Amino acid sequence: MRDRTAALDSAAAGDWVSQQFLESAILRRMKALADDPTVPLFFGRLDYDEAHEDARGERFYIGRRHVSDEVGDPLVVDWRARISLPFYRASPRQPMGVRLRRRFGFQHGEMTAFEDEDLLRAPGERPGEAGDEFSVILEAEIERPRVGPMRDIVATIQPEQDVIVRAALEESVCVQGAPGTGKTAVGLHRAAFLLYSHREQLSRQGVLVVGPNASFLRYIGDVLPALGEIDAQQTTIEGLVGATLRRLNAKYVVRGADAADVATLKGDERMAQVIARALWSQVQVPAEGLVLPRGARRWRVATYEVEEIVAELRSRGVRYGAARAMLPQRLAHRILTKMEDAGDSPDDRVQDAVARTREVKRYADAVWPAVDPARLVLGLLADPGVLARAADGLLSAEEQATLRWAKPPKAPTSARWSLADAVLIDEAQDLVERTPSLGHVVADEAQDLSPMMLRAVGRRCSTGSTTVLGDLAQATTPWATRSWTDALRHLGKPDAHVEQLTQGFRVPGEVIEYAARLLPTIAPGLQPPTSVRRARGELSVTRVPGLVAATAAAARTAADQVGSVGLITPDARVAEVVAALREAGIAHAVLGEEPAGPVDVEAGGVEFDVPFDVVPASLAKGLEFDHVLLLEPAGIVAGEPDRVTGLRRLYVCLTRAVTSLVVLHTEPLPEELGTP
Repeated sequence: MRDRTAALDSAAAGDWVSQQFLESAILRRMKALADDPTVPLFFGRLDYDEAHEDARGERFYIGRRHVSDEVGDPLVVDWRARISLPFYRASPRQPMGVRLRRRFGFQHGEMTAFEDEDLLRAPGERPGEAGDEFSVILEAEIERPRVGPMRDIVATIQPEQDVIVRAALEESVCVQGAPGTGKTAVGLHRAAFLLYSHREQLSRQGVLVVGPNASFLRYIGDVLPALGEIDAQQTTIEGLVGATLRRLNAKYVVRGADAADVATLKGDERMAQVIARALWSQVQVPAEGLVLPRGARRWRVATYEVEEIVAELRSRGVRYGAARAMLPQRLAHRILTKMEDAGDSPDDRVQDAVARTREVKRYADAVWPAVDPARLVLGLLADPGVLARAADGLLSAEEQATLRWAKPPKAPTSARWSLADAVLIDEAQDLVERTPSLGHVVADEAQDLSPMMLRAVGRRCSTGSTTVLGDLAQATTPWATRSWTDALRHLGKPDAHVEQLTQGFRVPGEVIEYAARLLPTIAPGLQPPTSVRRARGELSVTRVPGLVAATAAAARTAADQVGSVGLITPDARVAEVVAALREAGIAHAVLGEEPAGPVDVEAGGVEFDVPFDVVPASLAKGLEFDHVLLLEPAGIVAGEPDRVTGLRRLYVCLTRAVTSLVVLHTEPLPEELGTP
């Protein structure tokens, strides 16, 4: 298929424009057909029964994408096609017309095993046989070493996951997923499914994935392209609102940081009302009416008439900028009416000419001035009087004092905008001019978004749908949401349904049970997760006399094992740990650091390029490693603003392991963990 596409000749186009369009289409097609030769194109087979209405006795191979032969006949059917649904949903009780389902096992692109399930077995046969056999290939896939970025899970999607993946485009879904349940993979595969099922619509409207940080996006970045989907965009919440800043002015950048209490207050939903009040307070009715000289006549619009026009525009519920653009036409229409009453016969051209006159434009600008959203927010944070008027009855005097800048900048271009400030500016910009809506948005780790951040994400899918992914037990920001009901309301999707995933396919049983000791404190209302894996995993908790020496020894042992290694450390100890690894000569990368120039592996390379990563605790969320070394749990807890948030951060870090977890500590463990 790649060869056929590459052989297409754009010179066959009828003109230059058509040739450019054809070359672009061929290039996009080649990018979509790019593939990793070590990843098998098919992983399953369906043999349909003769009685099936649509596929009488036919056989289909199921794979990551559609593959056809020279004459266009399908060799492999895309996993998202309707005919592939029974591969994920069929069972002996509901065979869905399938006689036999075969699953293939691969290692490094080479077929190593296959398993058959006879879904039409005679009554009385043991129903557990096929399920027991399948678990071997499933577990082999789960246990496969985690070297490199995240990979797709199309071969092992489970029925409860498939229900979410294939949810209709118009449905918004919230997935509450415990560690290792595959919620991120489910969200990405739902995006791939929707792009396949609604290709034309979503190619126009767009699909966006919002992740918690840049390291996480690099980790998941290959999943959609591996499934042939290259149209979805990926960004962080900072990238999302930062783009709004840059559109307003290239000099507006996020370069500051707020204290936890300030950022929490700026993320409060009441700030939306404060900003709305501040914006609409810009509309002023002048003390005098409009006077327009035209020819020998002077036409007047009285002040009370202007007030009526302004009130009518505000009652329409349109954006500030749209109403501002309508005002000159409304004033011109009122003058046109007066001309008609005086016996003239003006037409629409006269109204347009009146609306463009200098007098009308000046008057309209005075009544309804243009607003720079960044200057509006700057005024709120820098001027106590402006903030007091906008926040009256919404924020207390103490809260207003918390918001105010100690040293206000002279202009928005010199301000050290924080992420929370950028979110407020994004809110103001949407009130001025409606944010374009995408067709679908996937929001991962959504439990860590403030109400105002959730509103920013919701604006991007106001007429589309969303897939919200997260775990309330892993909420590690001071402004994090405490319930999905509230989060969905802030997103503007209150009718979205919540799906819970509690069966873990990644974290070993012994590890998840140890981490679950924290749940009664950090998320008492959540159902504890369970591991479906046979292997219990390896858990070692050791108190050591010296952390640095013990870390180097444990790291040297871990580096010799098969698979990826993540050394998770309190953020404050990253430099100390990196120095110890360098002295020990252990090749590693430091997550979150981008070295300039050629990569020196001995000194620490680019993340995911080597199988050993030093991971600051604040960046561990969403990642997974075969082997995890976790240093000083008490230090991880102490690194957060409060104890509950710190325990949630520790819960995240404890649940990153796929095979083994080694905990090293010199300080006493948090009492919630009990004894190892």
